[in-house]
Amino acid sequence: MLLNRHRDVLKRSNALLLAFLLPAILGAAERWSVQYFYDKNKSTLTINDLKCPSAIRGVAVGFLTEGRKRQPVSLLTSDGGATWTIQNTKEVGQSLFFLNESVGWMVTPGGLWKTVESGRSWRKLPSGAATKYLLQVCFLDENKGWAVGARKSAYKTSDGGKTWSRVAEAAQVNTKVENTTFATVSFADSKVGLIVGQSMPPQPETRFPSWEGRLPAWMVPERSSRQEVPHLTVVLETRDGGSTWKPSTTSVFGQIAKVVLRPVDRAMSLFQFRDAFEYPAVVYAWNWQTGGSPHAFANAERAVTDIAFSASGTAYLAAIEPPGLLKWGPVPGKLKVLKSADLKDWKEMEVDYRAVASNAVLAAVDDTHAWLATDTGMILKLVQD
Repeated sequence: MLLNRHRDVLKRSNALLLAFLLPAILGAAERWSVQYFYDKNKSTLTINDLKCPSAIRGVAVGFLTEGRKRQPVSLLTSDGGATWTIQNTKEVGQSLFFLNESVGWMVTPGGLWKTVESGRSWRKLPSGAATKYLLQVCFLDENKGWAVGARKSAYKTSDGGKTWSRVAEAAQVNTKVENTTFATVSFADSKVGLIVGQSMPPQPETRFPSWEGRLPAWMVPERSSRQEVPHLTVVLETRDGGSTWKPSTTSVFGQIAKVVLRPVDRAMSLFQFRDAFEYPAVVYAWNWQTGGSPHAFANAERAVTDIAFSASGTAYLAAIEPPGLLKWGPVPGKLKVLKSADLKDWKEMEVDYRAVASNAVLAAVDDTHAWLATDTGMILKLVQD
């Protein structure tokens, strides 16, 4: 009897020990859980960008829509996303760049804004040619930075964005100003950086030339059915911290959406395609030090909207599963997230079933602190069970 009782105690102890050790042995299960959801009657929240400069601070920008009224807003957290505070801004934020927890810049249709208070307040910087067609900025310190955008805009600043001068090498590219857009700028470290864009001729006129260009492709059959054609991709590369840039061009399919570099070696670029193309998006990954043939991710059922690296080098993709035949339709699809440790094998992660979107952006601090925001008013956090 005593022996049987001893065996029962031993079994229970072993079971408890196994339950305690199993997550450590197998690795904690990861999933993306909805942390914030704007859910109010007759009002919607669209988030355009999200940046998390640390594990506790985050800033998102976008706008609220109520009827025909649009109110620019930002969302702030200082407790790792446990609470998000929504506040009004004067202009709609399109993109963000944060140098540290306190100092950051916000690009809007009306120019460039700076914060030194973690997004709690913003000060508009002087307007000029550099901020007129701006899409994105990148800074190496509080003074030294670059701004890129439409109409061949590539500028540099040495005073935090108060004044700007043109990147001279951009003018060496033999493309028309009105056709050339620099979409993204990224630095791997204090020396190596890329400015990437494209030169695209005006689209052929359709039956509705006065307004069809402002409509999504799904509403204009003539535009949706056009075959993908190669575009001229323009690259400016620096290896001396932006003192000089080496321009180059190449003809590729798709439109460049983003390039991200990380220290040491890794890089990713995101190209997106028309609905008539086989894939909605392709992500290329390569070693920026050694070059070589890039690895590619492409899936007809995954419309990739953003790419990111964590501090350790883990790569993440945010994607939408198209709900219908159109790859980039108006109806939100299920949100999908993929990760890779080697940029070759991609694993699909568990995502909250409620998460749907047409666009999503990533903010990865490290492998345990990462967030994702959607144009449907959701912010999701990477959690480990």
